[in-house]
Amino acid sequence: TSHKTWERFSAWVHAVCIVTFDLELGQALEVFYPSSAKLSEEDKTNICYLAFPDSNSGCMGDTQFHFRFRHIPHDSSPASAHIRYNPNSGVSLLANRNFLYGYVYFRQVKDPSLPRGYFQKSVIILSKYPFVNLFLTVCRMIAPEFFENGALSIEAACHEIDHWPEPVTGEIVSLPLLGTVLQVQIPGDISLGNAAILQSVCSNTVIPCVHLNNLFSCFSNCIYHIQLLWELVLIGEPIVVMASSPETCSQMVHALVTMIMPLIYCGEHRPYFTIHDMEFKEYTKTTQPPPPTIIGVTNPFFSKTLQHWPHIIKLPEPAKSSTLQKSKIKKGVVKAFDSKSGVYTQYEPFLQKDKAIVKKLLKGIQTNRPEEVQSALLRRHLLELTQSFMIPLERYMATLMPLHKNISPYKAAPTPWPFNPEAFIASLDKSGPQLTTGIKGNWEGLYRRFFRSPNFIGWYNTRYKAMNEKLQVLQLEALSEADLRRWVADKQEVEVVDMLIKIRCKLNDCRTRNVRLSDTVYRRLQRRMEEIVLTLPEDLRSVLESNATNS
Repeated sequence: TSHKTWERFSAWVHAVCIVTFDLELGQALEVFYPSSAKLSEEDKTNICYLAFPDSNSGCMGDTQFHFRFRHIPHDSSPASAHIRYNPNSGVSLLANRNFLYGYVYFRQVKDPSLPRGYFQKSVIILSKYPFVNLFLTVCRMIAPEFFENGALSIEAACHEIDHWPEPVTGEIVSLPLLGTVLQVQIPGDISLGNAAILQSVCSNTVIPCVHLNNLFSCFSNCIYHIQLLWELVLIGEPIVVMASSPETCSQMVHALVTMIMPLIYCGEHRPYFTIHDMEFKEYTKTTQPPPPTIIGVTNPFFSKTLQHWPHIIKLPEPAKSSTLQKSKIKKGVVKAFDSKSGVYTQYEPFLQKDKAIVKKLLKGIQTNRPEEVQSALLRRHLLELTQSFMIPLERYMATLMPLHKNISPYKAAPTPWPFNPEAFIASLDKSGPQLTTGIKGNWEGLYRRFFRSPNFIGWYNTRYKAMNEKLQVLQLEALSEADLRRWVADKQEVEVVDMLIKIRCKLNDCRTRNVRLSDTVYRRLQRRMEEIVLTLPEDLRSVLESNATNS
């Protein structure tokens, strides 16, 4: 099917930018493709600051990392491709209009012919999607071509992306790029019911998981503290990741955010954060507690300004990362950027440590088990742990659904019962996590902390909205099966007209909010409306019909 130029491109990518080092201006945006892409001056400034590693990190050669920043959209409504994609995707993979992700390929090499003696340039793919694995791969393909052959190769790649099919969930799509065909599958809603999709998605395709990175390699230095980190992320605690390179810190932040899947992390996260960021003042304020945020930093300045953050993960230099040490949790603070690597926190976990997974992973290190297998074991363990925590909540939430017999075709749909934390806690004795996991501990205390987190609010709002929509659909189904001709018999004209308007409004509402109403129900409701219109006087009928045509 034909499409407008850049329509398919913008379904995947917002823009491709080239940032260079200018002796007078510092980091400067050299060019971006397509030229029609909308970037505010603020966006451009943010991109320039985030495009290069901090000067102290001394990243020579090629470095890849990603960042995320707040972005004010220029268009009044989301792109049609994003509207079509979002309802079917897991919340963690939504296209978010208010943020842009940047996927960076940075090259720094000595070049005596240049004034500073160095060539420094970054190729950045901007996208509204958190497809870290996919876009870092794409960037790894197009950036070397650009460094070799110049701007024309970027233009050619952009035109190829403009012929990609739209992003769809659940299907394997083929994405041709520079003589290679990428086979990609975007998982659908990885909710508790279909979490097994993780397994199938992560094993069969060229880019097995568009959004997941190598979990084991990120956590290999803090395997002993994996459960503590899981608790911190679950309850939305503020965490700083300090590393020597943006590659290491951005991968670690992404690993933390995805470790509570299938639950969605709803706090803020910045895979790579610099002193130039708009939120810098807010995050370094010592007069108030830090917000529920996970940030990755590489500038030594942050070891002073973020000392008040309650949880700091200090990552070792890449050369030292292969030696696994059984480090204890450090109760002090990171006083300097060269402090020993480890997890610095005063936090006391609610749950006892699961030693079995640690043993399993340590055995894997001794037997040289491939990292992909170690990652799969770790992700499976975390998935099961999160499910054990969430299943009692899902089960309790299901009890808040009004009974089918309370749904009347002639009354507004009922709303779900309110969530009662005490009633939920009381249900744990019979249907708590002990049914699905052997991990002991103060589960009640963990739930109470979770109730105060953005992750609970995000989960609850998503579930409440889904239940509300389900009740609306059930009410419309009941209405589609009702004998409206009989109902009309003793009603005033004004009541009949009111019923017609209500049905029309509900159908429009379903369309605008992408509520899935079956074709059968939709056709039945159209018939019901036609039947009751015929009971009205002809003059009123023609007014209603013309209104229906115009609406």
